[in-house]
Amino acid sequence: MSDGRLPKLSEIPAFTEYITQGWDAPARTPDLVTGVAEAAAGHRARLAAALPGTTVVVAAGRAPVRSNDTDYDFRVDSDFYWLTGCAAAQAVAVVRDGDATLYLPPPARPGDPGFFSDAVYGELWVGPSPSLEEWSAALGIEVRPLPAFPGPPPGALLAGPGWEEPSEELGRTLAELRMIKDEWEIAQLREAVDRTVEGFAAVLAEVPAAVAGGGERWLQGTFDRYARTYGNGPGYASIVGAGPHAPTLHWVRCDGPVRPGELLLLDMGVEVRSHYTADVTRTFPVSGSFSPAQRQVHDLVERAHRAGMAQVAPGRAFTDFHHAAMEVIAHGLHDWGLLPVSVDEALSADGQHHRRYLVCGIGHHLGLDVHDCARSRPEAYHGARMAPGMVLTVEPGLYFHAHDRTVPPELRGIGVRIEDDLLVTPDGAEVLSAALPLDATGLEHWAKEQA
Repeated sequence: MSDGRLPKLSEIPAFTEYITQGWDAPARTPDLVTGVAEAAAGHRARLAAALPGTTVVVAAGRAPVRSNDTDYDFRVDSDFYWLTGCAAAQAVAVVRDGDATLYLPPPARPGDPGFFSDAVYGELWVGPSPSLEEWSAALGIEVRPLPAFPGPPPGALLAGPGWEEPSEELGRTLAELRMIKDEWEIAQLREAVDRTVEGFAAVLAEVPAAVAGGGERWLQGTFDRYARTYGNGPGYASIVGAGPHAPTLHWVRCDGPVRPGELLLLDMGVEVRSHYTADVTRTFPVSGSFSPAQRQVHDLVERAHRAGMAQVAPGRAFTDFHHAAMEVIAHGLHDWGLLPVSVDEALSADGQHHRRYLVCGIGHHLGLDVHDCARSRPEAYHGARMAPGMVLTVEPGLYFHAHDRTVPPELRGIGVRIEDDLLVTPDGAEVLSAALPLDATGLEHWAKEQA
């Protein structure tokens, strides 16, 4: 009598014999971004120069579990990808003096019981997977099966997820090396920005549908769909803040309505297939035209934004654009009667009263991570000088919350942010996201063109 349990297919000889037969060989060549293997080799050489004679072991990570046997989407560790060009889950790389050995989980193909029983590596579950030899040929490095990984050698520095004691020194070194982008990386960031501008246009075309009932989430879904179609997906949780949600710095819930007469703050970035992401913000009038109060706020943020971008150039302190933008903001708020102290007092280290309406910083490095190079030493990040090859954002804003009683009624509920992505060049800076207008009139015209 049956006990109600289903038989294990791997224990049925007739089935296991039959399922190994009759399979053609599908294409299994790794689908790499052009130039990534050569770029990764250059990155390993830079690491070798920074840490000569040091063995480095970097893990790719794995997808986090959502529930039971269901995972979230996998996204490879940025340092691992920077050094290898490989985006395979649960992989490990051993790197020393520019050479690398990559350990990968072998695919489960016909003839292997895992072909039909392993939901992580079985080709019936996940599709055709490259062999270790195919990975080696594509990446130009030695590739071995993951079960052969002997563990980190004594004295090795560890990076990536999963280690009990990752190396702070290695994390800092990799972060600081990644500050200066090579030509291949800059090309990837250009593509990410271009795709993001296209994604903005796709979102604006859907504003009428959002107003009709789709709301913020319809617009968020529009951009995320575009990002996934033309890249890996969004580079971070897309921010779509309409009306009173616009002043919330990281409004990623996106569960509110989009109403005529309000502002729509869009902070979004496409992560392209090479895992490099853009990070762009614009604030649009839902009805197509700014009200006088909305334009007043937008104009002040624009002036601060232009003042900040003017400070981006090689040799200048990384914080120069922050201070330049903040000075414009403080003077504007003082002129409006919103500061309880003088401009000098507000801008002093013991004041900062203007930051009530701009509590965040206004820029960061950009690359494989939206907030790139975050493990750098303070003196190598905020205390450093800008240099050619750095890519960074400038993003001042003003955030007047609807429940802030220090703000006059006509300004409450208005949030404006402008953010561009800039490449530091030998003689200044290039605004990679210049295709999007900055001024209020230009934004009105651009938005109408997309509708």
